[in-house]
Amino acid sequence: MIHPTAIIEKNAEIADDVSIGPYSVIGADVKIASGCKIGPHVVIEGPTEIGENNTFYQFASIGAAPQDKKYAGEPTTLVIGKGNTFRENVTLNRGTAQDRGETRIGDDNWVMAGVHIAHDCEVGNHCIFANASALAGHVVVGDWAILGGYTLVHQFCHIGAHSFCGMGSVINQDVPNFITVSGNLAGPRGVNMEGLKRRGFDKEQIQLIKKAYRALYRTGRRLEEALVEIECLNDEQGTLSDLIDFLKNSQRGIVR
Repeated sequence: MIHPTAIIEKNAEIADDVSIGPYSVIGADVKIASGCKIGPHVVIEGPTEIGENNTFYQFASIGAAPQDKKYAGEPTTLVIGKGNTFRENVTLNRGTAQDRGETRIGDDNWVMAGVHIAHDCEVGNHCIFANASALAGHVVVGDWAILGGYTLVHQFCHIGAHSFCGMGSVINQDVPNFITVSGNLAGPRGVNMEGLKRRGFDKEQIQLIKKAYRALYRTGRRLEEALVEIECLNDEQGTLSDLIDFLKNSQRGIVR
């Protein structure tokens, strides 16, 4: 299961069924759980913790030091959940001492070739990052978000759950839950209808989300005024609750 040309540090912890391809390097303080597949020429540096059933394609660089000039060798970490796929040339960096010291990737994410996820980012579950999309430091991405190819996200931005960022978008403010954005700089383009249908939102919920979008973007109201209307629209299921929390906690302001 481990190719003889692979180089593995003595204190790396690797489950018995993990496969490691030719010329890959597994560094110190790396933990790799059962079911993982490491392709050829992959470099994994620690401290890094990798959950079950992750797949890494060739030339991925996982757990390298953060690209931050303030980094002074502190023992920061990268934590990866279960069932993720990382394609060719993906780069995932560890956290920094200036933040929580950890970069975290959730479960069942699909990360295509050339994607970069920088220090202190937090990625949820079931996200898709198309080719060459990139997160600067301290970005938070919610569950089921999709970033089109060559999308660039400014540091400290939040990308809401179930949102869709079109190809080549440049995002310098927060993207609320459920919406589609695109452009340079990115602007709102409507509700992510197809994504919501695929994830089981019913017609009533989608209509409610569309009303919230109109309140936020089509009425000319200030954010505080739109929030009041969206809170009134929220149903017993709490369809809009996460959106309301997102808007209340936005630090960079939302795309407008």
